[in-house]
Amino acid sequence: MIEPRPDLVIDARNLEPPEPFVRTMEALDGIGSSGKLLLLLTREPHPLYRALEINGFAWQTDRKPDGLVEILIWRKPQ
Repeated sequence: MIEPRPDLVIDARNLEPPEPFVRTMEALDGIGSSGKLLLLLTREPHPLYRALEINGFAWQTDRKPDGLVEILIWRKPQ
């Protein structure tokens, strides 16, 4: 798993679009300015990356050999 430890984990591996996008954006609305969210998927969510950029978030993507995609998301410092 990506370090540092997230405050919230969303396992969206079995969800169909747009559910991972919707759940992630809703969760980020409720996370504090120093909170971190870990999103687990089976593919990279390119539309989500654009929405994160527009809304002031940064992220780190880690692709695992088994196909798991881990995305750690946090709010950019102001």
